[in-house]
Parts: sequence; structure tokens; C-alpha cells
Amino acid sequence: MNKSQQRQQALAPLAQRSSTEEPWDMLIIGGGITGAGIAREAARRGLAVLLIEQKDFAWGTSSRSSKMVHGGLRYIASGDYKTTLLSVRERERMLDEASGLVNEMHYIMPHYKGKFPPPWIFNTLLRIYDKIAGKRYFKYFKKDAFLRLNPNIKQDKFLGASQFSDAVTDDSRLVMRVLDEAIHDGAQAINYLKAESLLTNEQGLVVGATLKDTAEADSISANKDQTYEVHAKVVVSATGAWADTLRMQARAQTEQSFHKQIRPSRGSHLVVSQERLPIDQAYTFLHPIDKRAVFVFPWENRSVLGTTDLDHPPLDDQEVGITNEEVDYLLAATNGLFANAKLDRDDVISSWAGVRPLIADSGDGKRVSPSKEKRDHSVWLDNNLVTVSGGKLTTFRLIALDVLAKCQEVLALDDSTIQDQAVSGDKVFSNPAPTHPKFATLPSAIQQRLQGFYGLQLDNLLELAHDDDFTYVTDSNTIWAELRFAARFEQVIHLDDLLLRRTRLGLILPDGAMTPLISARLKQICQQELGWDEQKWQQEVARYTDLWQRYYHLPAA
Repeated sequence: MNKSQQRQQALAPLAQRSSTEEPWDMLIIGGGITGAGIAREAARRGLAVLLIEQKDFAWGTSSRSSKMVHGGLRYIASGDYKTTLLSVRERERMLDEASGLVNEMHYIMPHYKGKFPPPWIFNTLLRIYDKIAGKRYFKYFKKDAFLRLNPNIKQDKFLGASQFSDAVTDDSRLVMRVLDEAIHDGAQAINYLKAESLLTNEQGLVVGATLKDTAEADSISANKDQTYEVHAKVVVSATGAWADTLRMQARAQTEQSFHKQIRPSRGSHLVVSQERLPIDQAYTFLHPIDKRAVFVFPWENRSVLGTTDLDHPPLDDQEVGITNEEVDYLLAATNGLFANAKLDRDDVISSWAGVRPLIADSGDGKRVSPSKEKRDHSVWLDNNLVTVSGGKLTTFRLIALDVLAKCQEVLALDDSTIQDQAVSGDKVFSNPAPTHPKFATLPSAIQQRLQGFYGLQLDNLLELAHDDDFTYVTDSNTIWAELRFAARFEQVIHLDDLLLRRTRLGLILPDGAMTPLISARLKQICQQELGWDEQKWQQEVARYTDLWQRYYHLPAA
């Protein structure tokens, strides 16, 4: 099946339902983790759900996070025990349900004489943190014992180190896994469809949206510039940092005043090799300049430095990239802790930057620094448009339940137990045992990864793969079968969909994974699974290379 056939198949439900004039129960605008979570919870309740994304699935914040599934230790320190309680419960659920995709990661907080936090305060918080989880993760290492195992950190005035546990994930694959669950329960999900405007009735109530196909379709496709009028009983905007745009449209229908609620905050990261910064656990520490918490952590056989937290200019639909000031900031923090590392710009393999949708503390969003804004989510109802924004990756399931509860004010949704599901609730992830005989022949590390990343789709991946697809792509954790499966089954439209979101090779390999040996085999897969000819391949390579250089490497010095 080539790309045009994939596109026609994905878009078919729009034309079919439009021709019958039957509205969808729910139109979800936004293909990140929040939208995927809502689709998953709505579809399991039997609703007819359509999810659309104006770019690619997880294109926004949900592929550019810090990859951490954490309980929010800092919320205990600020007195917000409830947020930590809910987050820790969700972290433990995900560790249990999605092993291989969400994995435990040890964190180290080093302590220095005269520096905050002192060990006794931090360790008290960790004991509370563990009590919430119902598990013992906390350990304290005295100076000499820790330095024998970690000789590379700064030793002057070092007192000892505290260890605790949270979790790490591939955020973009998490979105795809949740979407797969929603689709399995009957939802439809289509990328590169933009909600250009809301449809309203005579009373000014939102009843749908006009959608535009934004995929840069090839010349044989009939969908270029195609628009669709989609009607729905309720429209949910899960557009994250872009949430104010549609809310403004909905409220304008009845001339309601509107004050922007979203405060975009940019978080940026750097990726370096394990050889230059060899770590096997995460480190969290305070930046020597502004005392913000920063992290250095292992991910996909690389070391990641992050994150910043800066007000971002008003958003458009373009990519977001790191700035030179952020590069210097992250390098200074890391070199301050790892005294012998002496990392510089030449060590950077790639970067990524994402925009968090913080809910502003005040109308102008200037009352506190971005780091001090709460990470809570909010849900609004405006003339039948339900909008959700804010929140954490960890609590996407709880956010979805809050959205469904708000939708009950519009939909005749006969489920009085929605908000009770926050504590119990059905599992998000199905984990059927793979039946394909090839699975038993794979190394255990690949088995665990594929089960976690692909869940319901694992047998399809194994069936599609060629015999030589079960080898790693150089020194990454990715095998070639993952690229082939994504190209065939996961609505890949552009090369960056494949290299930056379905897989993360563009973030962890030199030159965005476009070295000659890798690109030759990648080209072959795209020709076989997407039907790309030589001209199309060259167009995609040029597009991807420009995008990677501008937004996923380093800005000009």
C-alpha cells in the first residue's frame, strides 16, 4: 500500500459519515497524549470518536517532553500532596501496564556542603514519596561509597547522594500506543488534518469543524487542499499550547469576552553520546546560576541534558528550536556537576525544544516565573466546545476522565462512574501475548521493547518484517523492523514523521540519521512501503535535512 492508498483509507470515514449526515459523538482536535487519552477513554465507552491532528501525531509537546513519567516530587515540597498522590499512582499504573515502554529509572540528587537541599530535608521528602507509592525506592549513599561508583562528579564539598525512582518513556511512542488502543475500540485517528474553523448553529453552539487536509500530497492524490465539514455532538480541543485559538472562536459566536489562559513555556534539551558523558542513572540538581532543577539522564543509549523553562513568543504552526542561550545554559549546568566532562557544542548530537501549555496564574501571565507556574490542567466549556490544556504526561488518563466528565454536560453519556475511575478504572493498555513464532527467537531486550512499544500491533510488525529487519540500526535500540512497520501502518507522510516521532533515530544518530549507510537502507524501506520514487525521496531528504539543521541540531553560533 503506497502513501496515496494509505491516505485514502484514513480519510474514507470522513466521506462515509458525511454522506449519511450522521454526526460523530465526539470530534477531538489534537493528536498529542491528551487527545489520545481522551479518544481511548471515549471509545471504550462506545462513542463514535474522530481524532484529528493538524501536523503529525505527537508533533507538538508530546514528542518534545523530557520523557519522564514522574510523580512530581517538588509538589510535596510546595504542600500540594494531592497532585503528587495522583501522579505517583498513575506512574505505578503505567510501570505495571506498559513495561518496556515505561521503565523505572533511578535518580540521584548529589548533596554539597552549604547548598540546598541538605540531605535531611530531601530524604524526608523521599520517604513520603515512597510511602505514597507503597514501595521502597529511596537509598542514601555516603560520600566515599558513592564516589567509588561515580568518580566523575564534582567532589569539592561533596557530602553524599540520595537515590529515588521515577520512570522514563518514549513520549511519542506512548501517544501511538494509546491511539492504537483507542482505534482498537472503534475510534478513527487521522493526522495532517487541520481544524480551520468551528461550525456553529443558530444559537452559536459549536456543532463541528471545517477540516483541511494539510498533507503535502503527491500529484496523483486527489486530497490536496481537500476540505471536509465534520459534525459532532461535542467538539473537544486538546491542542495544548494552542488551546486559546479555538476557545476564542467559540466565545466570539456569542460575543463573550475572552482573556488568554495559556502561557507558552519553552523547554529545550541537548543529546550527547554516552562516551562523552557515561551515566546509567539520572541526576537531578540545581543550576548554579538560577537554582532551577535540571536533569541529566540516560535515554536510548545517549545522555540527555535538560530542561530549560522560558516564556515562549506567541505560537504559530512552525517548529520550535533551542536558542544559543539555552545551549550555553545546559552545558554550564552539566559541566558544573560533571567536573571532568568539559562538554562543548561539538559534543552535541542533536537538540529538541517543546512548548509546555502552562495555565497562567494571571491574565497577563507575568506574576510568577514559568518554573513556578502550577502544572495543573484545566477544562473549560464554551458553547459546546470543551477545551483542555495544561497538566502532565504522567496524568493523561486522569485528564481524559475530567474531560469526559465535562462532556457529560453536552453528551447524553450514561456513565455516572467516570470520576470514580480515577482511583480504579480499567487498564489503558492491552497486553496480548504475541503469537507469531518469530517472537520467541528474539533476544529478551528486543522482546521487551517490542511488547512495550507496539502492544496490540506486535504480531503485525513481526509478520511484516523481513528476515534481516531484526538487527539494530547501528548502536541504537531501534531495529529495522520498526521503521518498516511505521512506514506501512502508522500514517507516515514525511520523512520527519518516521525519524523524529515513529522512531527517534533523528535525535540519537549523527546528522539526523542521514549518514550514507543508514539512508540507503531507509530509502529502500520508503520505496517498498510508501511507494516513494527517486524524485519523492530526494524531495523528502531535502525537506528533512533543512528541518533537522534548523530545529533539531544547534542554532548558528
